[in-house]
Amino acid sequence: MTHTEAVLCLKLLLILRVTAQFRSDRQQWPVPYRRFDHRPDVDSYCEALYPFCPTGDRDGRIPYMRDTDLISVYRLQAPVWEFKFGDLLGKSHIMHDAIGFSSSDTGANYTMEWYELFQLGNCTFPHLRPEMNAPFWCNQGAACFFEGIDDLHWSQNGTLEKVGEITGSQFNDMARWVQDDNETGIFYETWTVRSEPSPNTTVWFESYDCSQFIHRTYRKLTELGAKLSSRSQTNYTKIYLYSGEPTYLGNDSTIFGSPAMKTLAADIRKFYYTFRPHQSYIDFVLSLLEAYKKVVLDKSFYLYYNFEYWHLPMKAPYVQITYEEVPLP
Repeated sequence: MTHTEAVLCLKLLLILRVTAQFRSDRQQWPVPYRRFDHRPDVDSYCEALYPFCPTGDRDGRIPYMRDTDLISVYRLQAPVWEFKFGDLLGKSHIMHDAIGFSSSDTGANYTMEWYELFQLGNCTFPHLRPEMNAPFWCNQGAACFFEGIDDLHWSQNGTLEKVGEITGSQFNDMARWVQDDNETGIFYETWTVRSEPSPNTTVWFESYDCSQFIHRTYRKLTELGAKLSSRSQTNYTKIYLYSGEPTYLGNDSTIFGSPAMKTLAADIRKFYYTFRPHQSYIDFVLSLLEAYKKVVLDKSFYLYYNFEYWHLPMKAPYVQITYEEVPLP
């Protein structure tokens, strides 16, 4: 490295340090989830193992109801991938959430849910493409509305419970809100990151997943005048990471487009390589050991949130899946 290059690197590192300190002084926790003015096209590189919303409207359109209709609202919950594994993931309280609607005028039933376009793994970890410096993410999520409620699917190993009634007019107002929410909140976020497992702890980042969509919808229905209640405890799955205060690192261009940041860029790519998809059984076991080393022993995790990278100084208990109550509004 020449003297000029060395001076340039030192200046860049100093700027990054000052920027990070400035962000820390004014940083809002949890970091607000970023919304957009439209949904971008999906890159053809991203492929789903199971097609998204196969029987619903791909644009998230919701049918219009007569204003005087009386619509029953149902709380729906079932184990993730119940159609393939039955109650296996349910035993660990890894659940998927949705809302059901039933029209008294027509007798038609509907299901509404929000989930990943390309499955959970793609939303949680990126692909490392040889032709690209930066990790490549397939992490869009969207609302899916379709006719019918699969009673057996929801009730056999989960929940199918009527929690309220709304008018057709309230339903139509909710439908317009869903359209806007779906067009502006477009990226799935798996992790909730906080400082401690104890109550009233600092939350660094909030998840943006299926259950969060359900909570937002319940709150909107309540704003519209709905009265919701449940005879059972309303629990939901949360996946936590625990860390000290996160450090802002930068975005794709500042990290992967700058020679001065090549060490950090390589470290991020190396971290995500451990979680790459389509591994053999032996590679998967080795990757689990490497993940344990990085997260638990090295106490390090790179989080991608709002198109930006953050470093998490991990601490015990590191990762936790909980099934905790979130009361109806």
